[in-house]
Amino acid sequence: MEPTFGNPKNTIEIIQKYEFNFLKRFGQNFLIDTHVLDKIIRAANVTKDDVVLEIGPGIGTMTQYLAEAAGLVIAVEIDDRLIPILRETLKGYDNVVIIHDDILKVNIRELAERYHGGRPLKVAANLPYYITTPVIMGLLEKEMPVDNITVMIQKEVAERMQAEPGGKDYGALSLAVQYYAEPYIVANVPPNCFIPRPKVGSAVIRLTRYQEPPVSVRNPELMFRLIRASFQQRRKTLQNGLNNCADIPFSREEIAAAIERIGLPPTVRGETLTLAQFACLADILTGTEDIEDSLKK
Repeated sequence: MEPTFGNPKNTIEIIQKYEFNFLKRFGQNFLIDTHVLDKIIRAANVTKDDVVLEIGPGIGTMTQYLAEAAGLVIAVEIDDRLIPILRETLKGYDNVVIIHDDILKVNIRELAERYHGGRPLKVAANLPYYITTPVIMGLLEKEMPVDNITVMIQKEVAERMQAEPGGKDYGALSLAVQYYAEPYIVANVPPNCFIPRPKVGSAVIRLTRYQEPPVSVRNPELMFRLIRASFQQRRKTLQNGLNNCADIPFSREEIAAAIERIGLPPTVRGETLTLAQFACLADILTGTEDIEDSLKK
């Protein structure tokens, strides 16, 4: 059947019918642009063989588009006021499961087992800005059964996820995302594509999960501690940033020697290092490095 939402008129009608009030604490902004919805579905590469996990379906706008393309859609909504609305807007779709819960508390592995035989899900969402990082990093770091994640998020955050070394947007989030997935910004979306209008621009980003990380590192936990420490004080040199961080259990001399062994000057800043260089630094500091092999990856 043809999706009935994705335009201002129908969205406003359903909001008025249920006397729905937007709550800031849930970061609710409903998408009202069919072109953007089409781009999200295409970017996620959804087919009838897929089970899609939608986070925060709202009134079911994107859910309808996903249901047209997917075998099954699991829509997880935290706001109990939206559940009766979803039951109405999605009543014509028998391939949608509505779950009233907080996505940060949902057992996604259990959903994959129950609805997709344990095979990876695809994730789609118009994410509230306040939970963007916890949701995405939770899916990636906890190695959830997820194939790709296609989400609408704040434009600034999307740019940080895709940023390369040396740029102002490059930081710990860039490296964390890029260790687990390949980020690609699909489209920029202006505020007038939403009700109500957010104060900042948005972007659709697709994160395609790697089967294996693009770099090899013996101690990923140490690597991420080094990354976080190097960006806590961006204006400091990498050596000083690591030396000043209580979470880094190495002496100034050990840190300096490790930086030198990678072939970097003592004045180098953390914001210029690649993921491979951070991995190599971690391996050197734990005595398991093979510098040439690490830096080739």
